[in-house]
Amino acid sequence: MSDKETAIYIVDLGSSTADCHNGRTESDLDWSMRWVWDKISTTVAAGRKTWHVGVIGVRTDETNNPMVDDDGNVEEGYENISILQELQPMNLGRLRELQPKVKPSNTNTGDCISALVPAIDMIDTVAPQRLKFNRKIFMVTSGEAPLDLDPDDIESIAARLRENQIQLTILGIDFDDAEYGFKEEDKTEQKAANEALLKSLVDAVGEDLGTFGTIVEAVDELDAPRLKQTRPYKSYDGPLTLGDPEVDPRALSIHIERYFKTKRAPPPSASNVVFKAHHGSQSTQTLENDEMEGLEYGGGSDFAAVKNARAYRVNDPKGPGGKRDVEFESLAKGYEYGRTAVHISEAEFNITKLESKKSFSIVGFIQQDKFEPFLNSGESCLIVAQKNSPADALKLSSLIHSLLELESYALARFVAKDGKDPILLLLAPNADVDFECLYDIPLPFAEDVRQYPFPSLEKVVTVNNKVLTKHRFLPSEDLVESMSEYVDAMDISTYALDDEGERTLEYATVDDAYSPALHRINQVVRHRAIHHDKPVPPIPPILLKYAMPDQELVETAKSRLEDLIAVAEIKKVPPKATGKRRRQEQKGVKPISGLDVDALLREPANKRTKVDPDNAIPSFKQMMDASEEESVFADAAKQMGDVIRQLLTNNMGGVNDDRAIENLGVFREYMINFEEPKLYNDFLKGFKSQLLSGALGKESGGGREFFRKMRFSKLGLIDDVISDVSKVTSEDAAKFWDQKHPS
Repeated sequence: MSDKETAIYIVDLGSSTADCHNGRTESDLDWSMRWVWDKISTTVAAGRKTWHVGVIGVRTDETNNPMVDDDGNVEEGYENISILQELQPMNLGRLRELQPKVKPSNTNTGDCISALVPAIDMIDTVAPQRLKFNRKIFMVTSGEAPLDLDPDDIESIAARLRENQIQLTILGIDFDDAEYGFKEEDKTEQKAANEALLKSLVDAVGEDLGTFGTIVEAVDELDAPRLKQTRPYKSYDGPLTLGDPEVDPRALSIHIERYFKTKRAPPPSASNVVFKAHHGSQSTQTLENDEMEGLEYGGGSDFAAVKNARAYRVNDPKGPGGKRDVEFESLAKGYEYGRTAVHISEAEFNITKLESKKSFSIVGFIQQDKFEPFLNSGESCLIVAQKNSPADALKLSSLIHSLLELESYALARFVAKDGKDPILLLLAPNADVDFECLYDIPLPFAEDVRQYPFPSLEKVVTVNNKVLTKHRFLPSEDLVESMSEYVDAMDISTYALDDEGERTLEYATVDDAYSPALHRINQVVRHRAIHHDKPVPPIPPILLKYAMPDQELVETAKSRLEDLIAVAEIKKVPPKATGKRRRQEQKGVKPISGLDVDALLREPANKRTKVDPDNAIPSFKQMMDASEEESVFADAAKQMGDVIRQLLTNNMGGVNDDRAIENLGVFREYMINFEEPKLYNDFLKGFKSQLLSGALGKESGGGREFFRKMRFSKLGLIDDVISDVSKVTSEDAAKFWDQKHPS
């Protein structure tokens, strides 16, 4: 597979492409360009400088191609053909420059086949035959303009395509395709003749280089996730041993190569960037270092890279704000031991590392039926013999067939390179007709396995060690039978339809189950790169195919589910009430035992009129729980606010920050539950002003530091999403964290 590629898109821009056909509300040009923009944006996302993209417009108002001489005269047959973008590496900036040029023209003349000649010349200039390139030309046309070419011209163009090994793909707007099942009704004679002529060109190029189809199929397949073609990556190249070849002459040593078989494909990550400030005094060097080439947003504002800086501080009563900066070089490494840090010097730090050498050795074998599948704990690889080594291939084949005959797996210790931590791998044999290998699967160590003591579902042991097989906590025979029938009804092992319409195939195979997060992000990024001012498109149905059970399957199993609900005596639990309604409902509820512990521990009502600063949270809760009067709630909120302010007033070195955050969290929680968000929001707005003005937190490094802790703890305003009675919108709640925004 070549890393170099040239792709030229020949796009029909005739005036007729501004019309809508076949029930579409989108113009033919915009609809067909969906596929072209998707292809180009995929190239942009790859970011390869060796991938070149060029665009040629046909039936344009102007004529701009190499067939125009210095005097402006155009060679016959090449009128109304314009090069919209030269063949060059593609980035987002060039994509934005190209977009305004792609629009319907005011003419209907222009030969799309003639446009192949400048396209071939452009490719021959950038990617001559002596260089290894993937050369491609894509043509998208409505086929409505007259094509005045004879068979000799078509054969000469096809010969040049074959000579330069250029792949030609012609996609027609509403072209007929029997295999895909599309046929345009009321097709004009001109379009039908052009279709036949373009088809003959593709046939002349040959099956290996030519493709002819309808753009309908290409657009319909845009939502289908495209899997990235990865090149084989060798993670190990060395001996696989059984025994020690240096000590025992009977030991087995096979030179093998290890490649990834399954590896998690993470979704694209976002980078932190800022809008670049265009100041005249900024140095040229800074601009060059900070500029992120090709990244533009909307109107074209550049981004600048964000450079992170980390500061290290220690508590120092004599320092400003009770803190003192220290240099990174003065830091020492250590490990926590309880509440103490155990220091290990740099010279001795190597003692914590296990000395290991690169190796891959089999340490034992295990029967296949003894292995638990849940022990698989990572990405798998495949192991093959070293290339061009028949002796190693024979040894590995013998090992594979021995494991298959004995129905066993091998257990191996693997060290990827010197100094790396060893891991345990399970080696599973695989032998097909034309391919043999070992699959290795990482295994957990004893410390990695979690053991949870769950109660038995088959028996109950009483305090007298009596074993009960019938109990209200155990499923009855009827329940087990109903559950078994429901599971059988929901079986999808052979639920997919075959070619004859019978349900005999596996449902939700690995090949059809795509990562929704990965492909959704890729889809949104591509769309935003092309249409930065349009809303994000909905999630494609193919990504949601397995988000819910198949509706037909659910309907089929509905009767079994109803039987299961009846046998299990499942009843719907009413939603948990909150706020004032909850207190009113619970007012008349008494414990089953008749003993209300909360009532016994609760202080008399006449003594619960104050929030104790030394015991703020319990006293605040009791004061709120003891009354239903709004005046009491307001008084409790005011007192809790005063306690929080007092904690920050006497806060040398920030010692009270954690207590204040905890009090604020309880304050917020209770105001939500008691449906009094206004009391909390009013306090918080004034509290913010005091923090940012410096009235609070002077002794702990400033109120802005505490404000940052509040944001980290998510203790902002209560908006109407959290509480229905709140008058604060989610937008206002978000603006609250803006330190420049007034409270």
